[in-house]
Amino acid sequence: MERAAVTLARRSPPVPEYNTSTSTLAFDQHFTMTAKGILLLAEIVFGMLVWILLGGTEYFLHPALCWVMFVSILCWVLTICLFIIYLTGAHNRIPQVPWTTLSLCVNSGATALYLVTAVVNAFSVNKATRGRHNYNCWAASAFFAFLTTLCYAGSSCRSYRDWKTTKEEQ
Repeated sequence: MERAAVTLARRSPPVPEYNTSTSTLAFDQHFTMTAKGILLLAEIVFGMLVWILLGGTEYFLHPALCWVMFVSILCWVLTICLFIIYLTGAHNRIPQVPWTTLSLCVNSGATALYLVTAVVNAFSVNKATRGRHNYNCWAASAFFAFLTTLCYAGSSCRSYRDWKTTKEEQ
């Protein structure tokens, strides 16, 4: 009986060996420690808090808050895309795209949109009853909208410096 088990074990096909030491997806481990990486992470976290706090309320009854929700989710998705592009190093592998100009446009546009959104969000807080769930969430959302605006403004300044440096080098 033992001999049959040994014979079966010898006849089983060998397990293919895969090279797991290399990866086709590059990952810049130090990107999250740079100013650009920290600002992008802050924009993602604060922007997510804006739309989560609004999403848990009856924001859809107020068209102004629907605008806030639209802008916050749009900017959040664009920021996540940029973060993944920079984290994976795709900006180095696709040199045809002017990444500094693209980053400057996205950050400047997001700063302008978020500034308007934060002001609209702050004025909409008055439509809720003080101390109620909607009031607390809308007030917190307005606070985080202003924080997100500051992060995007910082990213815009940083992107402008990078853009100016690349233009001077050409």
